[in-house]
Amino acid sequence: MSDDWRIRITVTDGDDNLLDRLGSELGDEARELARELKERRLAVSRDGDELFVYADTQAAATKAHDVIEAVLREGGVHATESKVEHWLDEEDRWDDEPPGETWEEEELEHGHAPWEVRVTLSSHPEARRLAEQLETEGYPVVRHWKYLIVGTASKEDAQALAERVHGEVEPGGELVWEVLPENPFAIFGGLGSSGAPG
Repeated sequence: MSDDWRIRITVTDGDDNLLDRLGSELGDEARELARELKERRLAVSRDGDELFVYADTQAAATKAHDVIEAVLREGGVHATESKVEHWLDEEDRWDDEPPGETWEEEELEHGHAPWEVRVTLSSHPEARRLAEQLETEGYPVVRHWKYLIVGTASKEDAQALAERVHGEVEPGGELVWEVLPENPFAIFGGLGSSGAPG
């Protein structure tokens, strides 16, 4: 069972018994509404003044929302409830929360290209020409002899550029330092190559 739906209840009057009421002390209206949920087990958790009720379907969450409203009315509890929220797995957030920055956006804010395309050219002049062309297109380029490291803003951009210039895509920016701490070496041609300049 996946609990991809939830309701968030924020108690505003300091009532500490709401969790108990949801667990066992349902009034007449709430008990009547809860009959449709009798075959289901809803997870309830608490974090300070907030309670969270989780359900595996939107229908169950909507019915639970009705039960919660009845419990609040019957108990005279002052609280605010969220609408039924849905978990967005691809974005790692609930649908009522604003989208967070991706690690790629954070890297760009810090002045680092999150993805790199490494390109090996056949000659120094060819590398210089391609570097100049890519720089006029707005790409940040680091050129060493016949090797280029070209920064991009996304993996998709890096893959498209790599196809165009016959390069290899790798994570860039600060991520390189997390994976290979304090290693300034960008290996071209794989670890099996001689590494001798050509």
